[in-house]
Amino acid sequence: MSWNWHQKIETNGIVMAVLILITVSIGGLVEIIPLFTIESTIEKVEGVRPYSPLEQAGRNIYIREGCYVCHSQMIRSFRDEAERYGHYSLAAESMYDHPFQWGSKRTGPDLARVGGKYSNEWQRAHLIDPRSLVPESIMPAYPFLSGKRLDADDIAAHLETLRMVGVPYTDEMIENAAADMAAQADPDSDYDAMLERYPNAMVADFDGDPGTLTEMDALIAYLQILGRMVDFSAYETEDLLQ
Repeated sequence: MSWNWHQKIETNGIVMAVLILITVSIGGLVEIIPLFTIESTIEKVEGVRPYSPLEQAGRNIYIREGCYVCHSQMIRSFRDEAERYGHYSLAAESMYDHPFQWGSKRTGPDLARVGGKYSNEWQRAHLIDPRSLVPESIMPAYPFLSGKRLDADDIAAHLETLRMVGVPYTDEMIENAAADMAAQADPDSDYDAMLERYPNAMVADFDGDPGTLTEMDALIAYLQILGRMVDFSAYETEDLLQ
């Protein structure tokens, strides 16, 4: 009797298709509906903020030059990775990245925690001539970044566009985007307001040329913020190496 019931369903293509559709729909709704009842699937972490205008410009250059092809920005939760690079990556760290730079290709080292690991002078020299500091490096050189002025004309529009996809830039941030970009690369400027908007941003003459805002300034500013937004000293060592 039971087999006859199954046989009727399994030998009728239309009935079988309808039942499969109903089953898949129920499973899909069970998974999807709860997502509409929560604000975010990413746990918020103290310190994570949108990139400053200079950091964002540097990130755009990082993507333009294909740095992501050889460098990942995702430390996995394994002991060997944590001992080499630092605390494993948190989802919140890349919640404002469009697109995120996770990846798995590591021709070069992971850069998720590179911020503050080296000085600005080291970063500049390494970008200009990688083999002057790392003889075995196969990284291409980027000396032209030092001589290329950074275009700040469209940075406000860029931040406004990012706000449209969920990055919480305020009207004040957008209005002061160009000024904040210049202030971050000039230690002699009045950069206090910029730091209020973008806590923990590094203020420095990144490219060694205080009179010119260059793409080298922007790229180094971006590299120097990676991994520095979150205070990982608050995390237990045992949590780091699980």
